[in-house]
Amino acid sequence: MRADPKLRERARQLRRAPTEPELRLWRNLSASRLGGFKFRRQAAIPPYIADFFCPAKGLIIEVDGITHLQDKDARRDKALAQHGFVTIRFTNDEVMSNMDGVLTAILNRLIELPDRWSGASTGPTPDPSPEVEGLR
Repeated sequence: MRADPKLRERARQLRRAPTEPELRLWRNLSASRLGGFKFRRQAAIPPYIADFFCPAKGLIIEVDGITHLQDKDARRDKALAQHGFVTIRFTNDEVMSNMDGVLTAILNRLIELPDRWSGASTGPTPDPSPEVEGLR
């Protein structure tokens, strides 16, 4: 799925202006800090933009404020599920007041989900052998 240029630009704008809960969660997800899993922030998954996305597991994490509409969110989650994505949601308050609980829930879900492709890494990439890389 390739995102159209408008969707990609909107994702860039959202990355430049994160909410405080998104920023705090990103500090814990970036650089593979959570169980070695890699995440993208404000990832374009046409026609949507996911707050956080783990490509290896197909997990979408949404951080919702008080203005989110549950019916609309349910339709979006269902549409994304039809493409093999799983969405979990947390409120801004949960992220701000219970980061450990949020991170535990995310890690547990990541561990439960199968890899989306063979050879998907759930941890750090091992160093290549000297023979393979010609580093004898």
